[in-house]
Amino acid sequence: MAAIPTYKGAFGHAEAERLLWRAGFGPRRGQAASLARLGLDGAVRSLTHPPDERWIGPQPRDEKGRPLAPADAWGHDHLWWLDRMVRTSRPLVERMTLVWHDWFATSNSGVGSQKMMLAQNRLLRRHALGSFDRLLVSITANPAMLVWLSGTDNRKDAPNENYGRELMELFTLGEGNGYTENDVREQARTLTGWTSTWKRGKGQTDFRFDPKLHDTGMKTVFGRKGAFSWRDAVRLCVNHPQHAQFFVEKLWSYFVPEPPDARTRAGLEVLYRKNFEVKPVLDAVLRHPALYTGPRMVKPPVVYITGLLRGLNRGIDTSAWVWLSDGAGQRLFNPPNVAGWDDSRWLDTSAFRGRWNIANTALEKVTLGDRKGKKGPKVPNNPEAIVIEALTALGNPTIRPETHEVLLTFARDSLHGVTGWKAESYPPLVANAVRQLLAVSPDMQTC
Repeated sequence: MAAIPTYKGAFGHAEAERLLWRAGFGPRRGQAASLARLGLDGAVRSLTHPPDERWIGPQPRDEKGRPLAPADAWGHDHLWWLDRMVRTSRPLVERMTLVWHDWFATSNSGVGSQKMMLAQNRLLRRHALGSFDRLLVSITANPAMLVWLSGTDNRKDAPNENYGRELMELFTLGEGNGYTENDVREQARTLTGWTSTWKRGKGQTDFRFDPKLHDTGMKTVFGRKGAFSWRDAVRLCVNHPQHAQFFVEKLWSYFVPEPPDARTRAGLEVLYRKNFEVKPVLDAVLRHPALYTGPRMVKPPVVYITGLLRGLNRGIDTSAWVWLSDGAGQRLFNPPNVAGWDDSRWLDTSAFRGRWNIANTALEKVTLGDRKGKKGPKVPNNPEAIVIEALTALGNPTIRPETHEVLLTFARDSLHGVTGWKAESYPPLVANAVRQLLAVSPDMQTC
């Protein structure tokens, strides 16, 4: 087995902070320092072997103070999951649930049932750090997926190729990698047999496999012949010679922005082929030098939002996060298509304004100055103190010296020559502006 490199450098606050962003949703106040004290091994193990869930912070509410209704109310499914991300004590489990949601992208725009989408979400969470082959079996039989990719429309007398194609193209092998159009057709036959019952007012219910609807004939998939069943379709894909490389490279891409080197990839493939377990591969990825010394990654919008709220000690208290997330390009339970979200477009011109609005909304409850007739704390006419206070307000994120200098220069220029009444009224305005600039800075958009 090829040895997989392990990071040997210093594991301090900055490294722990990056780990918490990549394998979770950013640190709460003081969390990066606590994690750094564990060292690399202890830090990674605390994420991959988490204790029982312990929710941290207040229960989520909408702007009227009402509890969320994720199965029924518009947008509350998004708020419900965002709240889990904010308050979880098991960040890697929740982050991997998000990874699987993108990997097996299913959208409520096609499913039409928040209840089914929430059930799929629970399935993804149960398998978050488990076995990929068991996850794949479960997702294949999942009602939301059966609706989304026409599984219940796939009959022996009229095969539907939707799921069979995506099973290979997006979930296990990669586009055009190791399969043919004939394999797609034969996989469609292999996956026949699923059905449901339509009930007025409830839609599709009672999802089940009916042997009478399954094509029991001989099929040829990947050059192998047999009277394959739907479980065989999964087994054939997971055991395909090209699957391990696809799995390793795709999983790696969620945590490191550049492809793994040949030595690393080979080692991870061997590790994965042992029993198709996700956790050992994740463990190796989170210890790899590339995660700590490589280039920064752009935070997906929901990760950016969650991290801001965790740093601000703010919970879910408004339904605005639904349209704000959507405006930045990522609404939970509604990926744009079966391929999931396009990470290369997180900072394009159509989405970046959404991030500015996110920062503005996240900061509104800690705005300095007069609010509702009440005077806020006095802000000193001191540019350095204003920048330090902005960092403190956002949870003391690590920023580069050049970012600190830009913020300091802005504060100095804004307060230069200020006298009289302006010496008291301008500092709160500048402080609020510095917070906003910090929140939307490149250092806060990436990790």
